[in-house]
Parts: sequence; C-alpha cells; structure tokens
Amino acid sequence: MSKNFRNRKRKHNKKLPARYTLLIMTAVCFVTMLLSLTLNISGGPLKTAAGYVFIPMQKGINSFGIHISDKVTEIRTLKNVKAENKKLKAEVEELTTQLTTNKLEQYELDNYRQLLDLDTKYPSYPKVAASVIAKDSGNWFSTFTIDKGKKDGVDVGMNVLAGSGLVGIVTDAGDNFAKVRCIIDDASKVSGMVSTTEDNLTVSGNIKTMNEDKVITFTELKDDDNKVKEGDPVVTSYVSDRYQQGILIGYVTKIENNSNNLTKSGTITPVVDFEHIENVMVITQLKQTGDTKTADDTESTETAGDSQTENSTENK
Repeated sequence: MSKNFRNRKRKHNKKLPARYTLLIMTAVCFVTMLLSLTLNISGGPLKTAAGYVFIPMQKGINSFGIHISDKVTEIRTLKNVKAENKKLKAEVEELTTQLTTNKLEQYELDNYRQLLDLDTKYPSYPKVAASVIAKDSGNWFSTFTIDKGKKDGVDVGMNVLAGSGLVGIVTDAGDNFAKVRCIIDDASKVSGMVSTTEDNLTVSGNIKTMNEDKVITFTELKDDDNKVKEGDPVVTSYVSDRYQQGILIGYVTKIENNSNNLTKSGTITPVVDFEHIENVMVITQLKQTGDTKTADDTESTETAGDSQTENSTENK
C-alpha cells in the first residue's frame, strides 16, 4: 500500500510545472522564428505550423490590445466629460447668480424710475424719497412706517405718493421715521374732485371693498347733469385742507344715485398698488389753507388724537 503510494507520488513529481511548459513553448517558438529568419525558410510544414500557432495568437493579442485601447479611451473620455460637467456646473451657478443680481438691480432700477416719474409728474412740490420698513398686519398697506423723519424734513400732515398718485398722509413723525395712514384705511377721508367736471366728492377708505373688489368708496357727489362717467379720474380737491391739489387718487368704477336724489355715491379704483409698496415720495410741504372745514377735518382730528395718544404712551 505504501509502495503504490510512493510510485504514484514519484509519477506525479515527474510532471513539469505549467510555468516550465510555457517557457519551453516560448523557447521553441523563438527558435523557430530565428531559424525562419536566418535560413529564409518559408512555406512547407513550418508555414503551416505558423499559421495554426501564430495567427490565432496574433488575433488574440490584437483583440486584447483593441479591448484595452477602447477601455483606456472610455476612461479618458469619462474623465473629460466629468471635468467638462464640473466646469459647466460652475458656469451655470455663476450665470444664475449673475441673473439673480441683474433681476434685483433691474427691480431696484424700476422702483427708482417710478419715483423719478412721480417726481416729474408733480414738479411743483418739494419731495424726499423713503422706503417702507414696517407695516401693520393684513394683506393691505393701510398703515405703515417709513425710514425718513424730522431730520429729513418729514413731519405730520405731509402727503405721501407712490406709483402714479396718492398713498396717504403722515400721521406721526420721529427723528428718523414716520408713520403713514393710507387712503384705503377705514379711518381715512379725502376731499376729492372729478377732474373732467370739477365736481367735488368725499373719498372714504374701505378695507372691506378693497378685499372684495380692490376699490374704495366715494359719497356726496353732486352731478345734476350726469356728466360724471365711469373711468373719469379723481384727484385731490383744491378745497382740501390736508392734501395738495391735483394729486391723482384713482378712477371712477361705479356710480349710484342716493335715496335723496340729490347726491351720488360709488366706487373708485386707486392708482396705487396697496398690496405692494416699497418706496414712496413724501411731499415736504404742508397744504396752505384758511379756516374752512372740509371732509378732511375728520382725519385731521383723528390724526391729532392718534399722535397725542402715541406721544402720551411714549412719555409714560
């Protein structure tokens, strides 16, 4: 038993390792190639043997080389694509940032252009530009605070403009701030006039109608000849003791006869966008009037009362 095992072991040990077999075959190929080149042997069995041995080997080597070349090309292309993608992303981010900056600059430019147009529209009044820094709760800018005050020539009773016309009036002023009540506020009353007929009326703020139809109301219109039509412009009246004359308020959108058949009421669409107010112009000149009482006196009293209450609270 042990003898048979030793015989099998000796036979196994007599087998050449694979690396030696490969070396021998390589040497044989090398010698064959050398003889062929040296002795100029071609054709015959040697050529046939070469055809069976070397051509498949060459095809395999070529295929392997082409595969490796393709992989290298793919890797190089992938690296180039990644680098290009990274570069494009950086360019897109830069362009996006630039576009955002341009939009903000254009937005600010449009705001300044509106203020300039407004200043040109009412050239006879001295004005100062201001920005809104706070507002009361709600969707509408019925009351808000601006960043200019007494140090800038802004004081109580001064008219405030934006967009194409009248925003409201300053009700309180500190050294570097001022509070504004808009014409859409429920407590606001303005003596107005239909510019096409010069008929006077009273414009009242109304948050309810602003929420429903984006309009404010007017009353006490005397129009016996029915000359006032929808679409007619309404401006501040020359009889107002609080507002400068001729500032555009809005356009008539509805007219109704009152029950007394002597006056008419209706609604006005304001020219100012009271949902979006950022910058305003303050007319730094108070209306010069006599002692005549007008519809604005109601607001004057309320404004004075508000100012006294706020000052009293601050003193406390």
